[in-house]
Amino acid sequence: MRRQEARFVAVLAVAALAAPLSAGVAHADPVVPRHAVVVCQSASFYANYDSAGGPHGLKRVLEYGNKIGHTPGAHPVYNGWAAAFDFGPNDWGYLRIECIGGYDSW
Repeated sequence: MRRQEARFVAVLAVAALAAPLSAGVAHADPVVPRHAVVVCQSASFYANYDSAGGPHGLKRVLEYGNKIGHTPGAHPVYNGWAAAFDFGPNDWGYLRIECIGGYDSW
């Protein structure tokens, strides 16, 4: 009987440790970017932004009128570089905030 009691206590201990892990898993609701367009003649679109070195990893150059998305207030703007979504290839990157405009125009 002792072995069964020890096993029962061990099962209870494992269950007590696992309960907090599964109970409150935090997750953020996805933020859908607002439709916008590129309002500059051309805008460099970078893969990443580093606060020490600025933007890096040029992906491509977006032209005037390209359909993009931006989430004002949801994603930070670093030294004028804003996170944006390019609806063409469906990827995220960074471009100058002044090149984002025409919100909800399409």
